[in-house]
Amino acid sequence: MRHALVFGASGQIGRPLLDRLQREGWRVTAVSRRRHPDQPGLHWLQGALPTLAGAPARVDAIFSCGPLDGFARWYAQAAVECPRVVAFGSTSVEVKRGSADAEERALAQRLREGEEGVFAAAAARGAAATLLRPTLIYGAGRDATLTRIAQLAGRWRCFPLPRGADGLRQPVHVEDLAAAAYACLGSAASQGRAYAVPGGETLPYREMVARVLAVLEPRPTLVELPSPLFNLALLLAQASGRATDLGEAAVRRMRADLVFDAAPAQRDFGYAPRPFRVDASMFVARAEA
Repeated sequence: MRHALVFGASGQIGRPLLDRLQREGWRVTAVSRRRHPDQPGLHWLQGALPTLAGAPARVDAIFSCGPLDGFARWYAQAAVECPRVVAFGSTSVEVKRGSADAEERALAQRLREGEEGVFAAAAARGAAATLLRPTLIYGAGRDATLTRIAQLAGRWRCFPLPRGADGLRQPVHVEDLAAAAYACLGSAASQGRAYAVPGGETLPYREMVARVLAVLEPRPTLVELPSPLFNLALLLAQASGRATDLGEAAVRRMRADLVFDAAPAQRDFGYAPRPFRVDASMFVARAEA
């Protein structure tokens, strides 16, 4: 029986990946910061990267579905024998590299160093690694963008956007990301490469938000404000402790196209993401299971 080691196993990508691995008959060692009960074929380790005790000596595949930098540090010194590694990073490695926000630039740098570290460690031990860079993730009620928008809109009964928030987006469902990670295992062409894994539909930021609001009950109103008025509203929200994670750089990106080419992933491991079709259950915040 094939054996997989999965980091971030209780997260929004890790959970559907666990389900897929179990359906395919894998034995799984899953890592989470919280304690979870074992199940037939599924053993949980409690721990946090970059340190981890109790990892198996050998597995057939390692998946990293959590923070890439911590995984890269662990993998660089880990003694686990494994021929195949699939790790998730983010398209933020490109999007935020030249950001005006110093914290965003630092994030992009950590992602870049994490990718380089995983590839270098894999090469040093004769393993094959693939890096997957999702776009805007949704579907499990645990993302920091669309679920956050749904929560705020439900609380306020409206959601404000600056006029001209028409930058293109490609939201990607967690199930499609889990399928992509699993598909990489059977693809020799994906070894040693990094791929963008966007969603199956490209749409304006405003339309993306409007679709989220349309499935909520009661349905909040989308309010488009002139930039000066929106900026004032944002300052007031930040001063009151809300929207503290929405900075000037993030607002500017609402008008910028963030579009990535799925063709390499389609060619090399049959990546076929779904269009952006949502329902209210996708934005219900769930505690870590």
